[in-house]
Amino acid sequence: MLRYLLNRLISLCLSLVAASLVIFLVIEVIPGDPAAFMLGLNATEANVAALREELGLGGTLPERYWAWVSGMLTGDFGTSYTYRVPVADLILDRLWVSLPLAGYALALSTAIAFPVGLIAASRRGTATDYGIMGGTQLGIAVPNFWFAMLLVLVFAVNLQWFSAGGFPGWADPMAAIKALTLPAIALALPQASILARVMRSALLDTLGQDYIRTARAKGLSRRQAVIRHALRNALIPVLTIIGLQFSFLLAGAIIIENVFFLPGLGRLIFQGITQRDLVVVESVTMLLVFAVILVTFLVDIAYAAADPRLRRK
Repeated sequence: MLRYLLNRLISLCLSLVAASLVIFLVIEVIPGDPAAFMLGLNATEANVAALREELGLGGTLPERYWAWVSGMLTGDFGTSYTYRVPVADLILDRLWVSLPLAGYALALSTAIAFPVGLIAASRRGTATDYGIMGGTQLGIAVPNFWFAMLLVLVFAVNLQWFSAGGFPGWADPMAAIKALTLPAIALALPQASILARVMRSALLDTLGQDYIRTARAKGLSRRQAVIRHALRNALIPVLTIIGLQFSFLLAGAIIIENVFFLPGLGRLIFQGITQRDLVVVESVTMLLVFAVILVTFLVDIAYAAADPRLRRK
């Protein structure tokens, strides 16, 4: 197990290095002068020179890359040109929205997908199975931003059960959770549909194995065989999807956060792009990439816990 962990840690570190190089080259080495790009077409040469000095753009590419990476390792993500505050403070403020939103959406999608996938697998070939698969196909096809606007129209405008957008903060936890409910549902719908289909396919593959037939021959009902034997062995592909879903929900909620005017990381990146704040875009993108890679690493560890045979690889 220790060797398995070390191999995965080395892979994680190499992935982070490769990702940081790509992000640095894409953002720092854009055509033209990054400082001139941030200030716009009407900037004077003096202002461009001052911003170049402020951003540390006077050194060579390796020096600038090392300064950026070493700063992040010590918690220094630079200073936002737009907000004039440390980027680390902006990230911490926005994490208190994005992390709970991603966790809320993942919990909803998992709570929906597991029983739905189990029912579809246990009733394969029936009208229930066809109905569930048709519903999940619709859930995948519907764009989440359109579904989000539909939720706002029905539950915020017409029924007035929820607010149409904004976030009140965590001083009142119930109000905060209520504000995140519609965005979490909008994010959870396609993810629950995907996870339910994967859960059904994994269970059907497992139910066709010899040891399941042996368990049934010994007197176990189909439900008992699914719960006691098939479910754990079907979790490997399901864990993969859950890990990828959390990464997507954390890093890919830009549209939903803008629909509901949530001050999260996705909206921060969008604002950084529109305001040409490359320091914010660079740092937040790297943080989200780190989150995706870290989640992938944790999923690999969960693999090893669920299936000890993987530890020898």
